[in-house]
Amino acid sequence: MSLPPSAFVLAAGLAITAGPTLGHHALEAKYDVHRSVTVRGTVTKVEWANPHVRLDLNARDGNANDIMHWEFEMASPNLMVINGFKIDSLRPGDQVTVTGYPARDGSNLGYARKISRPR
Repeated sequence: MSLPPSAFVLAAGLAITAGPTLGHHALEAKYDVHRSVTVRGTVTKVEWANPHVRLDLNARDGNANDIMHWEFEMASPNLMVINGFKIDSLRPGDQVTVTGYPARDGSNLGYARKISRPR
């Protein structure tokens, strides 16, 4: 069974934004919580492992046709499940838009706050 789009966005928002509150380390140490990055791309991998679920995407560079690889950290697997995610909610090949906090070091790494799919 898959989530309807509206339930998916709601569950994603709840799971991802609750994660920093319950985290075991300072989110601000690795990510710039005063900035935001939005990436549209294709899911290449989803890793359900402690301490955080990881989402890998391939996205086109805005000014070129180059493919850029992005990695997003999300909440813990337990918190993701509690908030409605299933291990197969995101699969390789899915088109998604991820909004989150960018890495402080400028790499293509972020902490996902919202994940949505095209309608």
